[in-house]
Amino acid sequence: MLTVDYVGEFASTWAGVGEGSTIRPWRAWNYPHSLGVFYSAITDYLGFLRASDEYKVMGLASYGEPAYYEELKSLLHLERDGGYAFDLSWVQWDTAPGSRRGYFGKKFIERFGPPRAKGAPLEPRHQDLAASAQKILEEAVLHLARALHRESGCTKLCLAGGVALNCAMNGRLLREGPFEDIWVQPASGDDGIAIGAALQLHHRFSDAPRHWQMEQAYLGPAHDDAAIRACLDRMGVAYTTPPDLEARTAALIAEGKIVGWYQGRMEFGPRALGARSILADPTRPEMKDRLNARVKYREEFRPFAPSVLAERAGDYFEGCVESPYMLFVYPVKPGAQALLPAITHVDGTARVQTVTRASHARFYRVIEAFEQLRGVPVVVNTSFNVMGEPIVNTPEDALRCFQGCGMDALVVGDHVVVK
Repeated sequence: MLTVDYVGEFASTWAGVGEGSTIRPWRAWNYPHSLGVFYSAITDYLGFLRASDEYKVMGLASYGEPAYYEELKSLLHLERDGGYAFDLSWVQWDTAPGSRRGYFGKKFIERFGPPRAKGAPLEPRHQDLAASAQKILEEAVLHLARALHRESGCTKLCLAGGVALNCAMNGRLLREGPFEDIWVQPASGDDGIAIGAALQLHHRFSDAPRHWQMEQAYLGPAHDDAAIRACLDRMGVAYTTPPDLEARTAALIAEGKIVGWYQGRMEFGPRALGARSILADPTRPEMKDRLNARVKYREEFRPFAPSVLAERAGDYFEGCVESPYMLFVYPVKPGAQALLPAITHVDGTARVQTVTRASHARFYRVIEAFEQLRGVPVVVNTSFNVMGEPIVNTPEDALRCFQGCGMDALVVGDHVVVK
C-alpha cells in the first residue's frame, strides 16, 4: 500500500506491504519533503485555498501545457532507490494552513512571477503551471509505485492519503504503472483514518483473520419516508409521489431539467455517488455551463463527472471496468465525446463512477430509464451543494439548497418537487 499525504503525523508519504491482517512497513518520507504540500503550495500560488482547493488545480491543468515542467522539476529530486527529496531553497513550507504567509520563497517568485490574487483572471501561465505541477506529481507517484512493486512483488496496490483523491494521477497510475489493480478508499483523506484505525486495533487485539471488505460507500445517515414527508409538509412544499419514481426522474433529466437527488444513506467521503447528488443530461452541450452558472456558482473551467451503468462503462470510457467511487479519470472514447459533451473535459477525459444494481438499485434504474429516452446509460452526477457549502445531509438541507439555486426539480425519497 502507498499513502501520499499532506503531512500526516510526521510522515508525508508512507509505503508498506499487507501480510494477512498486518502491514509490514517498507519506507517513509517525512515532512517537509511532501508531495501533498508541494501540490498545496501550487494551489496557494494559483490563488486558490491551500489544503482545500487542490481539485481545482487538477481541473485547470487540462487547459494548459506543461511548459514549466523542466524548471519546476528542479524543485524535486527522484532518487534511484525509489525515494524523493525537495530542494527546500525554493520554498518556505513551515507555514500553518490558516496563515496568510505564502509557501514560496524569493527564488520561486523571481523565476515564476508574483502569485495570482484570489479572483484575478486566470492567465495562460497559470494553466501551464498547473499542468506542470500535475505532471510532476504524477511522475513522482509513478516513481514510488514502481519502486514499491519492485521491492514487494505485489500485483495489487491500495492507495490512500489526501493526494489519492487526485483522480487524474490515479488514472495515469492505473494505465502506466506496474500494478494490475489499484484500490482507493473513497474517503482516503483524514476522514478515512477512522476505518483503518478501527480495523487495525480489531486485528491486533483479536488476532482475527481478515474478513471485511469495503464494497460500497453509503455509510452515512439516512432519513426515512416519514421524516421526509414531515419536512416537506412543515416547509409548505407541494410535491407528488409518482408510482414509478425512477422513470419520472429520468424523464425530468431527459427534458433538460437539473434535478437534486436525495436518496438513502449519505456517501462516506467527498464524492457524490448517487445518494446526495445533482443529476443532469450529459448529451446537452450547454449543460456544463448551465450547471456552473445557475446551480454550483463555481469557476467555468470546472468539469462534471459521469455516472454510468457498470456493465456499459467500457463502451464509452477507455479501459474502464470498475470505478465505483469516482476516483479515476479515463479517456472518453472518441466516438462518445460528441455524445457526451457535458462530461467530456477539455482534454477528452472524464472522472467516472460506475453504478451497479447491487450497490444502488434506485440510482441504477434511473440511469437505465434515462437510456431509453436519450440513448446513453450515463448521467451527469455532481455533489448536492453549492460552492462553499458542504454536501447536503438532511431533507431540510436538500430543500434549502434546491430553493436557493437554479435546480429545476428535487427528488427526495419517494417524492418529487418541481419549481
